[in-house]
Amino acid sequence: MKKFWTVSLVIFLLALLTGCNMSEPITADSSGVWNHYFVYPLSLALTTVADWTGGSYGISIIIVTIAIRTLILPLALKQQKNMLAMQKLKPEMEALQKKYKDKKKPDDQKDMQKELMALYQTHKVNPAAGCFPMLIQMPVIMAFYYAIGRTTEIAEHSFFWVSLGQPDPFFILPVVAAITTFIQTRVTLTDDVQPQMKMVMNIIPVFILIAGLTLPSALALYWVIGNLFGIGQGLYLKKRMKTLKQMEEATAVPST
Repeated sequence: MKKFWTVSLVIFLLALLTGCNMSEPITADSSGVWNHYFVYPLSLALTTVADWTGGSYGISIIIVTIAIRTLILPLALKQQKNMLAMQKLKPEMEALQKKYKDKKKPDDQKDMQKELMALYQTHKVNPAAGCFPMLIQMPVIMAFYYAIGRTTEIAEHSFFWVSLGQPDPFFILPVVAAITTFIQTRVTLTDDVQPQMKMVMNIIPVFILIAGLTLPSALALYWVIGNLFGIGQGLYLKKRMKTLKQMEEATAVPST
């Protein structure tokens, strides 16, 4: 799970720097599964909401960003529930690993895997379930990122002091995007995070700032709104995790 997060973050940073065909407009005639089924529908959502809001693509980006993040929130809740279940099994898993620590034969390793799988089945826990919600979220989030960058109507409109198709001349949005990205990483970091992942997450705000200085302001606006939502989501999830742990501890202790 931790390795998956690290790889996902690295892929995101590479995509961020390369731009990945951001200059190619997205239309109904754009070919390819990625364009036709992911990017274009989100681009259509942006233009539709803009029509509902009097042609304001800035407001459209804000509304659609919040809507998408709200829709995928249940996946984060499911991921958290699975994480809590895995944490409960941690002592038993560590005991099992200790049992087979000095047993290096293939048959011994197979026996350990069998006991581990039996442990998962007994407690009805799927270790792969923690990655599944992220596998669904990442394509949606990335597709929306490209939809904003490749919708030509957005580049032709302004929102407050910025032209959405041009970098922020006062650097306000990139700086705010970097700051909110940093805050979001602090909110979402856990105590058991690996050093490699922590290092990558600390670098992300710098990349966001650099990219925001050169990429269209529409993308910086998207990062700011997404980060603000992510901060709120992270605080809520931490509070929920604490509540779930307290409930688990209360049910585990027999009443006197």
